[in-house]
Amino acid sequence: MTDDTADPVEKRVGKRLREADATVATAESCTGGLVGSKITDIPGSSDYFDRSLVTYSYEAKRELLAVSRESLDAHGAVSEPVAVEMARGVRDTARTDWGVATTGVAGPSGGSSETPVGTVYIAVAEAAPWGTNESGVTVSRYEFDGTRREIKAAIATQALRDLETALQE
Repeated sequence: MTDDTADPVEKRVGKRLREADATVATAESCTGGLVGSKITDIPGSSDYFDRSLVTYSYEAKRELLAVSRESLDAHGAVSEPVAVEMARGVRDTARTDWGVATTGVAGPSGGSSETPVGTVYIAVAEAAPWGTNESGVTVSRYEFDGTRREIKAAIATQALRDLETALQE
């Protein structure tokens, strides 16, 4: 893994997006816009960054990202299916090449035995060229420890690392 202090992941991601002439949008729940903030810390990020939607509530996820009522009812907001729908939704509504989504429990309360504080699902959706049937999404579950701020920071960094991995494939 590259040292994030010498060459931060948001800078590496920006370089890869620029080289690929690709764009990205984010849909954030538990990170509250922190992923988008990290991306825009890099000068010139307007070349590849479109938007960040903070969709904290069920209603915001449904209205802005078309997350289905069925997924929210059956699985809850902090789930793989909802993360997938969020990433696809922001990619498609923003008409970008990539969509990144975070949904989790930052704490200090709100966790359960199945979904403890620090749990997050991060999804990365790619839009392949029309007609190729190769668009897709990857999703990963992580658990982080720390304070609310530390957990949010770890999630935002991991989301960018997941995007970086997807950009390398």
